[in-house]
Amino acid sequence: MDKEPVVQIRGLTKAFDGRTVLRNITLDVFKGETLIIMGGSGCGKSTLLWHILGAYVPDSGSVRVLGHEIVGMPESEMNALRRRIGVLFQSGALYNSMTLGENVALPMREHTELDSQIIELMVKMKLELVGLRGFENLKPAQLSGGMKKRAGLARAIALDPELLFYDEPTAGLDPVFSAVIGKLIRDLNQKLGVTSVVVTHDMTTAFQIADRMAMLYDGELLEIGTPDQIRKTGNQIVRQFVEGLPEGPIKLRTASRDYYEDLLGVGEGKAAG
Repeated sequence: MDKEPVVQIRGLTKAFDGRTVLRNITLDVFKGETLIIMGGSGCGKSTLLWHILGAYVPDSGSVRVLGHEIVGMPESEMNALRRRIGVLFQSGALYNSMTLGENVALPMREHTELDSQIIELMVKMKLELVGLRGFENLKPAQLSGGMKKRAGLARAIALDPELLFYDEPTAGLDPVFSAVIGKLIRDLNQKLGVTSVVVTHDMTTAFQIADRMAMLYDGELLEIGTPDQIRKTGNQIVRQFVEGLPEGPIKLRTASRDYYEDLLGVGEGKAAG
């Protein structure tokens, strides 16, 4: 691929309590593409995402984001870099005490000096992009699951990010809303010119939106390719996963670091988007 890499990972290895969660990961994310990071629970998907966001420090290896080496980067510089990045958390991570409009406006009020009238206009524009124009005054409790996802996405794009990260964006949604979110991800890539990294095990959505797909298994990058290449793979682990087959080389494993993070809610809100 000739495009410029906006994320470059080289030899990333990470262990927790003596258990290696990521092992020698080398991966590029290219400008303007939608890259799917897929794999079963506990394979290291979320841990890899938190490394790119600077929430974790690798035991070894390099992580470059938007041209900057973030391993060892001072927190003040990392926070400035994160303002160029948007994150859609699995739950949407909206503030229940705020209206939808206030949630979307929050990053602009915290990180810009825009006039309140300009912010109000920008909020309407962001909500328009995700199909929620006119819902500014509703609270999160008044929104459906799919609307919360779209509201979270409106907030994620509030500062016009260059990079967008999605953590299980279709989790808990029915097939129709999953398709809506998938189409929205593709539309935003085209309209805003952003680069998207989507962590998911929803294969229907993954094949719908991907330019490339990377399969993690037991902490290793097992295979990467276009959707067509992944469909035709000869790797039996990848084939079993993408086809959802009950029989094959993938075995149930004991609880892992990712499992405990999901259970305890670690990660959501840990790194600012």
